[in-house]
Amino acid sequence: MKELVNKLKGDRVIWSFVALLALFSFMPVFSASSNLAYIGLGKGNTLGYLLKHLAHIGIGFLIIYWVHKVPYLYFRAISKAALPVVWIMLAYALIKGTVIAGANASRWIQIPFIKITFQPSTMAAIVLFVFVARYLSKKRETPVDFKSSLIELWLPVFVTLIFILPSNFSTTALIFSMVLMLVFIGKYPLKYIGFIIGSGIVMLMFFVLIAKAFPESRFFSRVGTWENRIERFTSDKADEDNYQIEKAKTAIASGGLYGLGPGKSVQKNFLPQSSSDFIFAIIVEEWGLIGGLSVLGLYLLLMFRFVIASHKANTLFGKLIVIALGFPMIFQAMINMAVAVELLPVTGQTLPLISSGGSSIWMTCFSLGVILSVTKKEEEIAQELKEKQIREEALQKLIDAQLESDAQEMEEEYSIEDQTNPMNAVLNR
Repeated sequence: MKELVNKLKGDRVIWSFVALLALFSFMPVFSASSNLAYIGLGKGNTLGYLLKHLAHIGIGFLIIYWVHKVPYLYFRAISKAALPVVWIMLAYALIKGTVIAGANASRWIQIPFIKITFQPSTMAAIVLFVFVARYLSKKRETPVDFKSSLIELWLPVFVTLIFILPSNFSTTALIFSMVLMLVFIGKYPLKYIGFIIGSGIVMLMFFVLIAKAFPESRFFSRVGTWENRIERFTSDKADEDNYQIEKAKTAIASGGLYGLGPGKSVQKNFLPQSSSDFIFAIIVEEWGLIGGLSVLGLYLLLMFRFVIASHKANTLFGKLIVIALGFPMIFQAMINMAVAVELLPVTGQTLPLISSGGSSIWMTCFSLGVILSVTKKEEEIAQELKEKQIREEALQKLIDAQLESDAQEMEEEYSIEDQTNPMNAVLNR
């Protein structure tokens, strides 16, 4: 165990917080999945959901380990090359989509040959954040030129958002907000940021107007859902979204200060998406206000650690990439909790590292791996370089030994041939 811990590089405090959140997630996921087991699929086996969550978390930590071994500066070039790939995936999801539980879900695609659905917008967010951090960290002899930044920075941003918007407004709004926060931290001129915000609002209004003009088009089908959710949020009319909110508030109120106890939630049997979008309500019901505040405190401490890691980073790109990948994770958690207590309309954002799900957990772990790569100390980096050099030298020795062995075999073959063939011996003389 000690050897395994010693192999983990980077900020140990971030490792600890991530491990605590992941370990805690098994209890609410196991409890809340009974709704899916008994009502949704009718098999009544919650152990399968627990094992599935264990597999997702296990793969997620392998992703963290592999990614945190990669020098974070490599992601500068990777982000630029990955953007077109992400656009293709988003376009495919928008056009093809995947049917989940009989409903079209154009934000998901299914990986061929294996029954795994993947949400490309989660990958697009990571790639875009790293791309923006790359642009802001470039050394310039002159101040930022707005015209050039429109092509180099904002065009890729808006192209990505346009692909995500028709199927997922909340994710689009979250990504756009985080990009604006990042460019503000990166000292992008404030007057230009104001123009970009205004342009984003105009483009959104234009999109809504087109949706009104073509209401039958499947590309604009989600616009009606956005309007209905806002109307439901501001009214007391009974409907599906209000039903979810009411059940979530009932669960929170039932929890009291200390909660009903692990696995004793009642509202999990009535609350849709109890293991994903509304898992925070189940946590408060079973663990009480103390449990809910503890989870909130862990996320806030993790955000504080991200700030420290960003401050300690040796390069501007490192500082920006920690903020770019760390803060969206925390804001997503806050949005999930705010929806559960009816501070925000229903958005469909999961609770990072706690909610059940595959692609959301894996992309969160990928972000954490990059952040941990930034937090590695100079001696850890030197040790990795030394280990890499030792492996290369050992490989070179094996190659040299193999070449020498092959040369000796060839000499022996020629020697035997000379002895058996008299003509060769004469020619050699």
